[in-house]
Amino acid sequence: MDYNLEGKVFRSVANTANGDVGTETLFRYRQAADMVTADYSGGGIVVGHLIARVLAGGRLDMRYHHLNDKGRFMLGTCISTPERLPDGRLRFKEEWRWLSGDQSSGYSEIEEVER
Repeated sequence: MDYNLEGKVFRSVANTANGDVGTETLFRYRQAADMVTADYSGGGIVVGHLIARVLAGGRLDMRYHHLNDKGRFMLGTCISTPERLPDGRLRFKEEWRWLSGDQSSGYSEIEEVER
């Protein structure tokens, strides 16, 4: 799937209970060729950053870190799979794992915010 995330904003729409990201969390993306970065904050996230590579089919191979509202630094890894919504916006289905804390795994979804 072809897309460009430059300047796009996403919001969390689903997450497992062991995740820090919630519906108030916004992700602000940048993209240059197959390198993607984002800053994120809101809800349980004070400040966060991610970096990813675009893989075949448009999947993102991602590493992320953030400071949560409990004062803990958290870091993890994620494979994020894109899909196109009927209205043309993007949704990413994310399978992630903490590399800190309890090292548990989870599932989340983010959707592009309409502008």
